[in-house]
Amino acid sequence: MKNLVLIRHGKSNWDFPLGDHERPLKKRGISDAHLISDRLKKCLPKKFLIFSSTAKRTLDTAKIFAQNLIIPEELIISENELYIFDLKSLTKFIKSINNKHDSIILFGHNNAITDFVNKFGNKFIDKVPTSGAVFLQFEQNDWEFINEGKVIKTIFPKDLRNESKNT
Repeated sequence: MKNLVLIRHGKSNWDFPLGDHERPLKKRGISDAHLISDRLKKCLPKKFLIFSSTAKRTLDTAKIFAQNLIIPEELIISENELYIFDLKSLTKFIKSINNKHDSIILFGHNNAITDFVNKFGNKFIDKVPTSGAVFLQFEQNDWEFINEGKVIKTIFPKDLRNESKNT
């Protein structure tokens, strides 16, 4: 069985004249990353590997999660191959992961994340929001052959903010 947690980077800041790869997080992106990572603590597998795009906003989101989950930042594997936005490239990367790793957390970008969830999951999600996390589980024991997975859980900032308003 393979477990995959896809996390979209936090809300990025467009206020600076920077290239896309160098854009930082907005304040809301930082606070949402903290909000989601606090909830994530309760549902992570015991052992997992973390991959992140090299884009500043994505790597910074991964670092916030690592800090809150008490994971050394050095354990985040930063991959330029994950600075992608399309399903085909993301699928190729995931299917090439070493099979000795059963559980992966991957920080990346839309549209690739939403498209991957909708192709390989059993639940349609219109758009994975910034800082949103989707947990997928696959019956296969080989990343190369994953196909029909189950969306086990979603954790989205808006849902948590609404939850705190209602309590």
